[in-house]
Amino acid sequence: MSRELLAYPRRDAERTGEDVRLRNWARNATLGAPGSVSAPTSELELRSLLAAGTGRVRMIGSRMSPGRLLGLSEEGGALLDLSHLSGELSSTADTATFAGATPLADVYAALSARGRMLPSSPGVIASQTLAGALSTGTHGQGLGQSSIADAATHIRMVLADGSVAEFGRDHPWFAAVQLGLGSLGVITQVTLTTRPSPVYTCRKNAVHSDSLGDDLPRWNREHVLAKAWWFPQEEQVQVWTASEASEEEVRHYRDGGGELWEHTTTSNAMNETVEQTLRQMRDDTKIVDEHGKPFRTVTRFRDFTDVTGDIYQVFCRGIATPQINVEIGVPLDRAGEVVEAIKRWHAETRPRMHYPVILRCTGPSNAWLSPSHERDTCYFGFVVYYSDDGSLSEEGESFLRSVERVVAAQGGRPHWGKYFDESLYDWPTLYPRWEDFRRVRDALDPHRRFANTFTAALFD
Repeated sequence: MSRELLAYPRRDAERTGEDVRLRNWARNATLGAPGSVSAPTSELELRSLLAAGTGRVRMIGSRMSPGRLLGLSEEGGALLDLSHLSGELSSTADTATFAGATPLADVYAALSARGRMLPSSPGVIASQTLAGALSTGTHGQGLGQSSIADAATHIRMVLADGSVAEFGRDHPWFAAVQLGLGSLGVITQVTLTTRPSPVYTCRKNAVHSDSLGDDLPRWNREHVLAKAWWFPQEEQVQVWTASEASEEEVRHYRDGGGELWEHTTTSNAMNETVEQTLRQMRDDTKIVDEHGKPFRTVTRFRDFTDVTGDIYQVFCRGIATPQINVEIGVPLDRAGEVVEAIKRWHAETRPRMHYPVILRCTGPSNAWLSPSHERDTCYFGFVVYYSDDGSLSEEGESFLRSVERVVAAQGGRPHWGKYFDESLYDWPTLYPRWEDFRRVRDALDPHRRFANTFTAALFD
């Protein structure tokens, strides 16, 4: 595969009067030609649209993924904006059914309002659609759960010919439909299992990274939820470990109206480390606005404090900002080897990093194409920010390419909704049910209406 195909795309400025749906959210890819977006207002209208056509179709969701996953093939087709097919449809004592295009933020709000949560930890942002989150393997942290797709118990899908198919957990193809990269059909309804939402207290600490390889599995096995950010140059880690709050902490939280409670004790143990990372970002990107989103994502590590709240208040607190984000999941029992490999690589290359290495672990997933399929997984995340002119520095590109090779060599599987170099991965070897997924795709979309250049290269 050529370097041109692997290049991280430049980000373009917004143009007056442009249909924003024709660009992905980061504005580094064009998804289709003007006039290619269709926005059905009901499932029936969607079915009629598909039944009447024969061309290629792709769903754009909230457009958070790289353009190669969302966009049409060169021969054109229709982009589906399904934002009208949104909202909660029904609920029971322990389930909730939402339309596929419902933003995760709306899902979480509806559940929190009645003291419920999904049996999966959220990602850091909640602007993705529910169907998009399932289809790309969006996940949080905690060995007792896996991706959001694993919270699904029933999925309704409109197929390429306009017919409807229903998949429950007992269906032999359910594990393919859970995470299908938008290549099987249009997800219009998802039923999710829910459970009571406890109040958590999240303890935050700054620790040395000398024993990180041993600490990572331990943190995750000793706590319900754990997440860490590793600053290799300064050999420091900020680690969050969350467990159910004590009765006194719950009472304090309730007395505050159910708002996130930031404890009064703060720590400045990582302030100099944060300043060093900000200097590296500033030198590399030449960003002028030091109060902008990229800088704010890093300054939040300063003066940190413990917090108490529900799972969404504690963990779903990201700042959505255009970036190149590479995230690779490796077997948890090899996390220590990956940590040591990154340490050796960092000592040799001394890269200017814009953000710490993000460390999140999950339990095994049922979905055939999940990076966590059938194994406890530790995800290593790497971020590079754009310069003000929309470019990426040569240093930033080099950093991402070289560190991905290090992690991929350890049996890593990349997050589908982020950036990765396809040439590093032998998909059928990494995914034991790869051929089974291809057979389901052959059955559900035999004429490849939901294919584009990217998915065709993967499966055909």
